[in-house]
Amino acid sequence: MTVRDAIAAAAERLTAVTDTPRLDAELLMAHALSSDRNALLLRHLNDSQPKIYAALIARRLAHEPLAYITGTRDFWTISLGVSPGVLIPRPDSETLIEAAIEHFMGCAPKTILDLGTGSGALLLAALSEWAEATGIGVDVSEVAVTVAQTNAEALGLSNRSQMIKGDWASGLEGPFDLILCNPPYVETDAMLAPEVMNEPHAALFAGPDGLDDYRRLAPQIAPLLSTNGCAVIEIGVTQAGGAGSLFSEEGLHVRVRQDLGARDRCLLLTRPC
Repeated sequence: MTVRDAIAAAAERLTAVTDTPRLDAELLMAHALSSDRNALLLRHLNDSQPKIYAALIARRLAHEPLAYITGTRDFWTISLGVSPGVLIPRPDSETLIEAAIEHFMGCAPKTILDLGTGSGALLLAALSEWAEATGIGVDVSEVAVTVAQTNAEALGLSNRSQMIKGDWASGLEGPFDLILCNPPYVETDAMLAPEVMNEPHAALFAGPDGLDDYRRLAPQIAPLLSTNGCAVIEIGVTQAGGAGSLFSEEGLHVRVRQDLGARDRCLLLTRPC
C-alpha cells in the first residue's frame, strides 16, 4: 500500500476517536517516516507505507494522545518534547503568553516563575520572547522536571532557566516580574474525553469544584509578585468568579482574559496602583 492510500484508510478509521482524523493520520505517517508533514505531502505520498505505521494507528485508536505517540508538541513558537506523565500543552494556554506580552508592552520582565511547569511550555515560551529574562520552573513531579529540563536544553535555554521539584511556591523567594501558572482545575467528577484521561490526573483534577489549587496558590503568589509585575493564571471557562475572588481577597487586582474562542481562559493579577 502506498503512503497516500495508507493515510486515507487510517483517516477513515480514526474518525471514531478524533475530530481531526486526516491530520492525525498524516502526522503519524510523518512520524513513521522520520519526516515532517510538509515533506510528507510534497515528496512521500507515492512511497510504500512504513511497517510501523499500523502500530502507530492502533495506539491512536486506543485513545493514546497523538503527542505521546510522536513525543512532541508545538506550543507558541517552540517545539517541546512530551511523554506520559506530563500534561500536553494546549493552544488555549497560549492565551497566558499573549496576556503577559500585552502587560509588558514597551518593557520586559527580568525574572519569571512558572508554577506547575510540566513540560516547561509556559516558561520556555516566555524566555523565547524575552531574551534577557531568566526563570524558574517548579513542579511536584520528578518526571515533569526532567522533561522540562530536557526541553530547556534542546531549545538552548538551559543557561537562563532552572527546573526544580517543589510544592507550588513553597520555600521560594521573590520578587518575580512575571508569574505563570496552569494549575489543575477540573472538577473531580467531571467527564473527560478518553484520551485526556490518559494524561496525569494530578495535573487535571482539583477537588469537587476544581478550585482546590487556587486556594493554595492565592496566598503564595501575592508576596512573590514585584511591584509592576503580573501573574497570569489559567482557569476553566466557568471559574473566573470563583478563582478570581480568591486572589482579590489577597489584595490583588484581577482582570479576566479570554482565548480566541471568546471563553474566559486566564486571570491577569497585578498589585493595585
